[in-house]
Amino acid sequence: MVKIKICGLKRLEDIEIANKYKPDYVGFVFADSKRKVSNDFALEMKNNLSPDILSVGVFVDADIDEIIDLYDGGVIDIAQLHGNESEYYIKKLKENTNDELIIINAIEMSSEKNLLEYDDSLADYLLLDSGKGSGKTFDWRLIRKDLRKEFFLAGGIDISNVREAIEEFNPYAIDLSSSLETNGIKDENKVREIMEVIN
Repeated sequence: MVKIKICGLKRLEDIEIANKYKPDYVGFVFADSKRKVSNDFALEMKNNLSPDILSVGVFVDADIDEIIDLYDGGVIDIAQLHGNESEYYIKKLKENTNDELIIINAIEMSSEKNLLEYDDSLADYLLLDSGKGSGKTFDWRLIRKDLRKEFFLAGGIDISNVREAIEEFNPYAIDLSSSLETNGIKDENKVREIMEVIN
C-alpha cells in the first residue's frame, strides 16, 4: 500500500485535517517559502498531531545543528533535504543522531539527472520532484525502473493523475501539497477526495 505525505501544514486546522484522514506523514517547511513555519509553532503542531503520523521537516541547505535540534526536541521525525546537501552532510546528520534520523533526499528531476548516482546514498529515501514546491509534474519517463532506493513521488500530483502515478511507478509514497489547497490553504474536501481515491 502506497504511503501518503501531506506537505506544507501551517495551521492547527491543518493538523486537525491530518488527524482525521490519517496520512502517513505530514511536512513542516522550515525553508523560505509561503508555507514556512517557525520552530516554536512547528512544535505546537507536532504536539497536536496524532502520534501515528510522522512529521517531516523540509530544509534547504540548513545548518546541521538546526535539524538536529528539531529532531532532538521531538519536532520532526524525518528530515527532507532540498538543497545542495552532500553525502558528507547526510553522514554528519546520521552520526549526530545515532543513525536514527530518517533522511529523504529530494532530487530535482531533469533529463541531465542520473539517478544511478544516488543508489549508494546514505539517505534512506529519495524524493523525485519537479522543483521546490513548484506544483508541476516532471516528465515521469525520467523515472528509472531499476532504482535501488525507494522513493517519494512529488510535483503536480492531484486527483486526476494520482492513480496513474501509483500504478505506473509503484512509489514508496506520494507527496501532496498545493493540489490539496484552495487559495493557499489546505482544503479538507480535497484531502478527503484524494485519500478516498488512493485508499
